[in-house]
Amino acid sequence: MALFGALFLALLAGAHAEIPGCKIRITTKALELVKQEALRFLEQELETIIIPDLRGGEGQFYYNISEKMYEFLSVFITSGMRFLLNQQICPVLYHAGMVVLNSLLDTVPVRSSVDNLIGIDYSLLKDPVVSTSSLDMDFRGAFFPLTQGNWSLLNQAVEPQLQEEERMVYVAFSEFFFDSAMESYFRAGALQLLLVGDKVPHDLDMLLRASYFGSIVLLSPAEINSPLKLELKVTAPPRCTIKPSGTTISVTASVTIALAPHNQSEVQLSSMIMDARLSAKVTLRGKVLRTQLDLRKFRIYSNQSALESLALIPLQAPLKTMLQIGVMPLLNERTRRGVQIPLPQGMAFVHGVVTNHAGFLTIGTDLRFVKGLREVIEKNWPATTMGPQASSAPPPSTAAV
Repeated sequence: MALFGALFLALLAGAHAEIPGCKIRITTKALELVKQEALRFLEQELETIIIPDLRGGEGQFYYNISEKMYEFLSVFITSGMRFLLNQQICPVLYHAGMVVLNSLLDTVPVRSSVDNLIGIDYSLLKDPVVSTSSLDMDFRGAFFPLTQGNWSLLNQAVEPQLQEEERMVYVAFSEFFFDSAMESYFRAGALQLLLVGDKVPHDLDMLLRASYFGSIVLLSPAEINSPLKLELKVTAPPRCTIKPSGTTISVTASVTIALAPHNQSEVQLSSMIMDARLSAKVTLRGKVLRTQLDLRKFRIYSNQSALESLALIPLQAPLKTMLQIGVMPLLNERTRRGVQIPLPQGMAFVHGVVTNHAGFLTIGTDLRFVKGLREVIEKNWPATTMGPQASSAPPPSTAAV
């Protein structure tokens, strides 16, 4: 009975475990790079230590040994050197090492804004998994509307997997990562477009007026010559599908065409539904994840009748052109800004290669330091002091390091 109860609790805990939207694997190659940079930092710190001259006496024997004579009198000053190591060098190494570690970790963004509409949550879901060859971390990887900071989308996507170890770093993103971004923009009211008057491309304006000539000709002169209004509004959060063959985004939106007379009620000419499928090319530049969108499939139909859907067929091609010319550049301007991957300041990804899987994609990449550790530390903590007088240094021990 006790065994059954333990099993039940384990299953219950597993059922409530949050699936990560983002995973990062750091291999030993990356750790070696960080180690080399840390050693350079420590070498710089040790160069600031000035070993004082030794002065003193024992009975009637007095001595005054300058630093240049240490190498000649090493046999006699072994105890003194051990004292210097304990009192000055060991505390500096300890303090510098802690500064290096804390400085890097403190610059990793956990929850930050992407733009003026949405933010990203990179909270660590559990303790990192350490092996002899890698360090694996699971992040929430969820976007949220800035006006709804506590909102969260239930992650029901496939959990991303990381198997490779050849590169320095591997980053994996599930469909949930992208879905939460699109739903956040949808909730923030960003997925809509309104074109009125001169904002409507001239050729499209002429085509639409010709298509609805039968309805327009019955209107008053003021209405006939009024500006055309084209409203495009996404009706449900877009959804991402990741397959080995590529990444696509499905969008459903309403399209309303109307005339907007000055100081009068608008005259609706048509209302239709648009289904579109976009291809998404994901790239990693520096430490920013970017997405380039391209319109692949497009169709419109009436939500009123099949007969009206037939009448909309001539508008299919010009509306698709309007989307490619007028809407896609606006979307790509937003997605080109990208979102930052949780990486410490001073470091960047290089030579990233994207691989698609069923339900998630991975990016294998290497690291490089674009700023030295000293520059990062001095920028973020200008008051940080180094050396043996630092308050965080441990008390001197009785044995040298």
